[in-house]
Amino acid sequence: MSKQQTDKDFSQVFVRVKTWWGMFVVFCMATLFNPIVSLLSLMVLCFFALKEYFSMMKTRKADRRLFLWAYLAIPVQFYWIMIGWYGMFIVFIPVYVFLFLPLPRLLGKGTSGFLRSVSSTQWGLMLMVFGLSHLAYYQFATPEYGANLVLFLVLLTQVNDIVHYLISLYIGKRKVVPSANPTITWEGFICAAIVTTIVSYFIYPYLTPLDMKFGILSGILISLSGFFGSLTISVLKRDLLIGDQEKIETLKESYINRVDSLTYTSPVFFHVIRYFYDFM
Repeated sequence: MSKQQTDKDFSQVFVRVKTWWGMFVVFCMATLFNPIVSLLSLMVLCFFALKEYFSMMKTRKADRRLFLWAYLAIPVQFYWIMIGWYGMFIVFIPVYVFLFLPLPRLLGKGTSGFLRSVSSTQWGLMLMVFGLSHLAYYQFATPEYGANLVLFLVLLTQVNDIVHYLISLYIGKRKVVPSANPTITWEGFICAAIVTTIVSYFIYPYLTPLDMKFGILSGILISLSGFFGSLTISVLKRDLLIGDQEKIETLKESYINRVDSLTYTSPVFFHVIRYFYDFM
């Protein structure tokens, strides 16, 4: 398609497909060997995603200690996953990190820009670490079905992203947030939701223990949450990079662009399944 239609930009499709195939291989290896492989890989992914997020922020010297503590929260969060302590996993970043994160900034005697730097750092931890870390918890929450549920989630999120992008590229006219991301359109969202739900209906019997109702609901849920994830990250990047067009172009192939949907689909799908099914 890219050779025949040189007037259209398929670069984002290439980037996403390569990334998702890499994740597919990682989870297959985890299924065949040990979930620790998946755990370590996702921990590294969270680190690079958070690092790129911080690179978009306008920082001061006083923020460096704050970033160090944010990075140290990553192995701690994954340690709770490894030992299967769900209670601490679910409150560590939203509660304890939120309460104690300002301390390094306060001890550094930095008052200028305090609210922006602390709140932006917490946002990054919630999206790039807390959200993505749910991918690692599936296999510890349910060793029997965890790996297949992750493959199911990754596949549907990928389908949703690609269909949304292609439909927006070809027939999309009504842009959702044209100032932040011109590739996100209402036509793409509707078509992606339909296709993702159909794919979910056909593959859920092979990858999940869900019934038909939740097999269909999963497609709708992943499509909706993936859409909001892409939209949120796009607006967030645009806000952080106002006036820095060079950095915007540099980050088009970043980790954040590749996992933006997963920051939402991973926790939403996890908690819905955990609420309605005992095997989680």
